[in-house]
Amino acid sequence: MAIDAGDTAFMIVSMALVNLMTPGLAFFYGGLVRSTNVLTIMLQNYVSMGLITVVWVAWGYSLCFGHSKNGVIGSARSHYFLEDMDNANDYGGSVPELVFAGFQGMFAVIAPSLMTGAFADRVRFVPYVIFILVWVHLVYFPWAHWVWGNGWVARQGVKDFAGGIVVHTTAGFSALATVFALPHRKKLEGEELDTNPHNIPFVALGTGLLWFGWFGFNGGSALAANGDAALAAMNSEISASAALFCWLLLEWKMTGKPTLVGACVGAIAGLATITPAAAYVKPWAALVIGCLCVPWCYACVELTHKYSLDDALDVWAVHGMGGLFGTLCIGIFANSDMTGGAFEAGGALFGKQLLAVVGCAVYSFVIGYVTIKAIEKVMPVVPGDDERKAGLDISMHGGKAYNEDSNSKRGSQNV
Repeated sequence: MAIDAGDTAFMIVSMALVNLMTPGLAFFYGGLVRSTNVLTIMLQNYVSMGLITVVWVAWGYSLCFGHSKNGVIGSARSHYFLEDMDNANDYGGSVPELVFAGFQGMFAVIAPSLMTGAFADRVRFVPYVIFILVWVHLVYFPWAHWVWGNGWVARQGVKDFAGGIVVHTTAGFSALATVFALPHRKKLEGEELDTNPHNIPFVALGTGLLWFGWFGFNGGSALAANGDAALAAMNSEISASAALFCWLLLEWKMTGKPTLVGACVGAIAGLATITPAAAYVKPWAALVIGCLCVPWCYACVELTHKYSLDDALDVWAVHGMGGLFGTLCIGIFANSDMTGGAFEAGGALFGKQLLAVVGCAVYSFVIGYVTIKAIEKVMPVVPGDDERKAGLDISMHGGKAYNEDSNSKRGSQNV
């Protein structure tokens, strides 16, 4: 297929939008943690942009989208260091393969970053870097190839438009594994654990950046500036808006007050849930999905509280279970008019989606658990008592998010 300038420009913009989502996630998570640990979790997000991009360029893209005879993994020699990139390619259609590789690389960056919210306040920097490096090779790269790289899962007819399985289920269930593998913060710090967000405007800012970037995340997954991109973008807006409002209503009913944090979490739940089905369903179905994901994800949050699972920022409940639910919704709401007659909802498709997403959840949980436990065998993962008391920003990174002394000096100079 010939290269189209409009499609190429659209995909470059989409790549930039998805790239912005990782800083957005850093602000979202940074606002939810304590003020003494905000730099730590933000750096965990930013370091993924550096490390995973380097790996992606060197051999990650090849493993996901390189030549594969058996559908298990791509050849690392296919496009190592992005060599032998053809303008026309099997995946990007009317855009250069280099642009397609860059766009897909943004997904590889944000997937491990999603997990940081689950183990907030509990992981040292070096073990974290090792964890995400191992994780992308054992979890993300295989599932990206199996589902998007014409691997064995895709050959069974499983559908995932923009990452319900590949991004949200893998990250969400590996995040849950770390919750089981690492000690609860109450055991580390006592019953007086403060889990209140320290900067709610940061949360709102991060939500806005994520929502903005999601138009590239879902819309760009059409790989062209076409009707599928328009449908995916519109469905993303509908689902997020419906989920935001429904979460507010449910939270108001359950706790007596609607909150800004609840609105932000609801929007993210709606976006995560519509992701796998974004271009496969009609707008009315996106509205239904956005509404239905709220009691689903909210119940999962309550479940973690009931069983004292310290998923600090509800990664499993919102991303993991949202991605799982959205994947199943393809089997319920997919419309042949939207898919060009390629497939539609039904029992057979629902069964395939169910097997794939449950298999991904189990696989991701097991690998995530084994990986973090293996790292614990060779180095301490959890910060020590003194490090936690001082705050991880100071003890591990030598800085503060807020310098009260400089603020007081500035105020006295103004007087």
